[in-house]
Amino acid sequence: MPLLPSPTLAERLASARSASDALFDIVKPDCLYERPIAERHRIVFYIGHLEAFDRNLFDRRLFDLPSPDPQLDRLFAFGIDPVGSALPTDTPADWPSLATIRNYVRDVRERIDAQLASLDLPLDAPAHDAAPQLLNVAIEHRLMHVETLCYMFHQLPFEQKREPGVRATPSDDRRTVPASMVAVPAGRVELGMTAKRGVFGWDNEFGEDAVDIPSFEIDRHMVNNAAFLEFIEDGGYTNRALWNDADWAWKEATQVTHPAFWTVGETGWRLRTMFDEIRMPLSWPVYVSHAEASAFARWRGARLPSEAQWQRAAHGAQPDETDNFDFRNWNPTSVDATPASASAWGVEGLYGNGWEWTSTPFGPLPGFKAFPFYEGYSANFFDGQHYVMKGGSPLTARCMVRPTFRNWFQAHYPYTYAGFRCVS
Repeated sequence: MPLLPSPTLAERLASARSASDALFDIVKPDCLYERPIAERHRIVFYIGHLEAFDRNLFDRRLFDLPSPDPQLDRLFAFGIDPVGSALPTDTPADWPSLATIRNYVRDVRERIDAQLASLDLPLDAPAHDAAPQLLNVAIEHRLMHVETLCYMFHQLPFEQKREPGVRATPSDDRRTVPASMVAVPAGRVELGMTAKRGVFGWDNEFGEDAVDIPSFEIDRHMVNNAAFLEFIEDGGYTNRALWNDADWAWKEATQVTHPAFWTVGETGWRLRTMFDEIRMPLSWPVYVSHAEASAFARWRGARLPSEAQWQRAAHGAQPDETDNFDFRNWNPTSVDATPASASAWGVEGLYGNGWEWTSTPFGPLPGFKAFPFYEGYSANFFDGQHYVMKGGSPLTARCMVRPTFRNWFQAHYPYTYAGFRCVS
């Protein structure tokens, strides 16, 4: 069978647009001014933001791109980080009409596409050159938002959404996957990369750091719902000794008593998925905040892995078609579902099925240099309050499921598709 030609970067951008358009379509039109997560903008912001970001990024860097509406360029330029920010207080009336926003999106896309037609950049264009780098930034930025928008849409009432295609009933998985640990031998880990590799990466991925890691043990699988249920039933959320001061204060102030995606009713614990509420699938990974993951690890007499330990544990693991990422599923699958992509030491499920928290505060690698066209992308979060996540989730695009990719969130944000495993 002949190999299909690789898509151009312009075609990849068009594909990313299709993914974001399809995602917005699951929200009923009269609900697009909702704010399902209090710390974030209303949904309509993100419809305009994705195009404003591309226009602002490309203009005078990739080509001249006169704006159809400079006021909207500014309005949709930046999102909100919930750390240290007062909750937004705007109302739906403070935002432009949906028709105005849609016209802006269409106009910006047409202007960009007219210019891209003359570039014809192949997929393997040198990633450190200006044009391929900017296009890769636009593509991955959009695909990141597809995932984080899913976190928002997950919190919408079911009646405000419409499931695309035929409803797929999640399997009623009541299996338990017993915890087991595997030994990882001592060795050196190379974090980060240099531009000499010729591949695209975000600014925080560049700058190599060699770390010698003593031997350790790590969970073979991510912690699943069954294991976390034991933590709850043993009083994990009320045991002060398991929480550091900041995490305990957050838990008490917000009255958190269980993971954000869990609900409890007359028939016991249930899990809120994107389009339904189902009986708790015990073998799926539990999605929790960094604070909750850290408390569980202390309860186990263990800890979260450092970024370097996670990278060492992942040695030899290669994401493949059995792994749960790239929008193959709305939901996670069992933590033991992908043994074929295990690491050299037998650690399973490292890519997809849920991001994995580490104990490492998000910070620069040696020689870090911020992207001059996006100086705040990483540097604004080098504050000691955000933690590195590795791996990927079911809604992480394939291009970002790579060993060097460093995701991050703050410790008290409970809506991410993020789980964890323990080390000792």
